[in-house]
Amino acid sequence: MILQKLTLTHYRNYNKCTLQFNSNVNILIGENAQGKTNLLESIYTLALAKSHRTSNDKELIQFGEEYGKIEGELSYRHGTMPISLIITKKGKKAKVNHLEQSRLTQYIGHLNVVLFAPEDLNIVKGSPQIRRRFIDMELGQMSAVYLSHLSNYQRLLKQKNHYLKQLQIGKMKDRTMLEVFNEQFADAAAKVTLKRANFISELEKIAEVIHQGITSNNEMLKLQYEPNIKLSETIHNESELKEAFYEMLNESMDKEIERGSARFGPHRDDISFHVNDMNVQTYGSQGQQRTTALSIKLAEIELINQVVGEYPILLLDDVLSELDDKRQTHLLSTIQEKVQTFVTTTSVDGIEHEIMKNAKVFNVSKGNIIE
Repeated sequence: MILQKLTLTHYRNYNKCTLQFNSNVNILIGENAQGKTNLLESIYTLALAKSHRTSNDKELIQFGEEYGKIEGELSYRHGTMPISLIITKKGKKAKVNHLEQSRLTQYIGHLNVVLFAPEDLNIVKGSPQIRRRFIDMELGQMSAVYLSHLSNYQRLLKQKNHYLKQLQIGKMKDRTMLEVFNEQFADAAAKVTLKRANFISELEKIAEVIHQGITSNNEMLKLQYEPNIKLSETIHNESELKEAFYEMLNESMDKEIERGSARFGPHRDDISFHVNDMNVQTYGSQGQQRTTALSIKLAEIELINQVVGEYPILLLDDVLSELDDKRQTHLLSTIQEKVQTFVTTTSVDGIEHEIMKNAKVFNVSKGNIIE
């Protein structure tokens, strides 16, 4: 998968620009606050129809304009295809091959990206919310079915929380509706939980091998999906998990009403990381945490290739300066000649690798780009 051309119109600090990219490595060089990360963000947003930096789409539109537009020309093994995303203050409009998509879930997945930025270390040491978002963004690219399940679950969660709040303050008295919510909620929760558990299991198989390579076989990495409801060995399928969820929800009805919000479900799940049986989040060194994050990101690349049959595009936002020589070399060697990569940096000094010799360099200054 290659992004051949990108056109931005009224996006962040870019009024209008069109760029042709190298199929291997593209380096965006410039001082801070010049627009390097904005360009990377635009590629991410084109892929996932949302930014990784803000939940407010209005921030993506250039100041004083009514809309922002991102257009890309993609090259696959079987041909080429244009995609585009128009962002307005009222919503978004996505097109694939010039055809408007009725739902964003139908659009997401045509362009696959893996982003690695310094803040991605928080996947390991940050909050459970960050790790849940990581799962949703990566798994969502590979599975339209998962996106549909997740959207349905989030809708039910919002409805259930609203009803629980009404019961808490006494505006509602009837618990029958809550039982109906619980049945629907349990079904949606089971679907999301099993998809996530399978994703982490598959990711672990790849990350384990990569981690051993980085650490010269001195460390063994394990990923553990930790759903809000414990998956016991007696639960073998979606139906049994749904039943377990439903039973727990009904047993917890009084506590949920007292709290005014849902206590159980995938919205409270987490992942743990273990290196040589030690919880790296709690007890690992910063180096071990960095290696774990790098292993996971490289594993994402391979897993997407296995699932969709194409390597994703890799976005490295000022991350090379955060890695020591050994990790930097391992990263660049892994992606060499198989993954189109975009790198933002203030300088290429100190980046010693054969891959950089064939890179295309773009100089970024105040929203202007010079090749």
